[in-house]
Amino acid sequence: MFVKNIMIAKHDCFTAQADVTLKEALERLELHQIDGLPVLNGEKYLGVVTRYNIYENYFLSENPKDEYLSSTFVKDIVTHQDKFLEGRELFEKTLLDLKDFPLLAVVDKNRNFLGAVTRSDVISAFESAFGVNRPGVRIAFTSVETEGRIARLSEIAHHFHEHIISLVTFDETDKLVRRIVMKIERKDNIDKFTKKLEEHGFRILSIEED
Repeated sequence: MFVKNIMIAKHDCFTAQADVTLKEALERLELHQIDGLPVLNGEKYLGVVTRYNIYENYFLSENPKDEYLSSTFVKDIVTHQDKFLEGRELFEKTLLDLKDFPLLAVVDKNRNFLGAVTRSDVISAFESAFGVNRPGVRIAFTSVETEGRIARLSEIAHHFHEHIISLVTFDETDKLVRRIVMKIERKDNIDKFTKKLEEHGFRILSIEED
């Protein structure tokens, strides 16, 4: 999945124009309960302003708080001026970039603002991939890395009429073995299903219900 598939489009984004004061920006951040705002000059992306860098710059300024916040503009303290996305990136590769930062802007080749990807969006996408928000049974197992193993797994699940909520594999670079985590809807035939998996060479590591 690409970044553009989880991007919040610009008409749904909370942004700040360059001449907005830090006081106004803080009020906007508080109103919408968010941690950062893309800063624009018209449609052009200038950077990002966050709660953290607003307060950091205030403390460094050594000026009275109200005076500083009311007389300083977001364009004066923006960060991430040259750190942005273009929409073609794989969303999972943005996780490290967003680990310590609330959002990344998405822009076109002319730096026109198209939207944003937030840390919570990426986390939600991972939760969806693992079926975190749906009750079921999570089975972790290993399989030898041979052609057709995922297809065989699907055939067994289909035979038992299992509804697969999520299927995630690990160790894609390992030529011998792969770990697989499958989440299925809770049924009474879990013992028969896992026994069949083991008969076909899938080694069960754990079974957890949630």
